[in-house]
Amino acid sequence: MRNKNVGYLVIGIAVVMAILVWIFNKGLKDIVSATCTHGPTCSMYESISIQTWISLAIVALVLVIGLFLVFSKEHERIIIKKQKEKKMPINLSGLENDEKKVIKFLQEENGAIFQRTLMEKLGIGKVGITRLLDKLEAKQIIERKRRGMNNIVVLRL
Repeated sequence: MRNKNVGYLVIGIAVVMAILVWIFNKGLKDIVSATCTHGPTCSMYESISIQTWISLAIVALVLVIGLFLVFSKEHERIIIKKQKEKKMPINLSGLENDEKKVIKFLQEENGAIFQRTLMEKLGIGKVGITRLLDKLEAKQIIERKRRGMNNIVVLRL
């Protein structure tokens, strides 16, 4: 389940808890008013008030946790499989200048980088980066993997 969905669920639970606190508080006040002979000065009213504030504080805490989950940004985890073989040096001869830059950025980023980040670093548009990465994929130097709305570019060794 995603953070946002869990957040909405927690907010729903907080709302249900608030309704239950209100119903319980109303019922307690009705019982105390019917049984207490001292009227509004009865010590049980103070006890109800303290219990209500503690309950509402708990509800508020649950609500804040839910709001945090709804508005927090999810972090993407990227897992790169390490190869046990010896890494062969990449032959850069025969590659264009932009292709060499892509390989350089990938090596600096430990073999993986988001396509959008690569696009920004190279100052190339979407079409240009796609064509450039298509060439490198055809030469079996890189591999693109889908991650949500973005691709991750992985150096193949």
